[in-house]
Amino acid sequence: MAVFFAIVYSVVGITFAALVNPSVSGEMHVAWRLAAWLVCAAAFSAHLGYEHLRLRSSPPRAAWHAAAAVALGAFALAVWVNVHAYWGVSSPRSPLTLLALIAFPAVAGVPAFVVGFVAVAVLARTRRLAGDSMIIHDKEE
Repeated sequence: MAVFFAIVYSVVGITFAALVNPSVSGEMHVAWRLAAWLVCAAAFSAHLGYEHLRLRSSPPRAAWHAAAAVALGAFALAVWVNVHAYWGVSSPRSPLTLLALIAFPAVAGVPAFVVGFVAVAVLARTRRLAGDSMIIHDKEE
């Protein structure tokens, strides 16, 4: 599943970047970026939910799998940036594009792990407390 979601992240990033026309206003750039973030956030939430609810993964394991998908998707996006910079005719290639191969996965993957871990831990605790209250409620009847 991590590979599937990594493909989703990279396709979303590349597609939404391609939709941004340089001649449109800055507000449209922000709108397209926000839309890409929302789609990726939905995919991230779905992946965490799948890991925790369907596979019954622990919070660290679910967060690790989701963060690995995010980092792999960010790496694929960094590869696309390098290919685009190499074949693009609009501007000279920056030496920093190679740094993106390391920076993108790190900058995206580490926060994804932290957010995923906290989200799944809260979800697990909430589900456990809800289950405990159901048991107490059943005993009262």
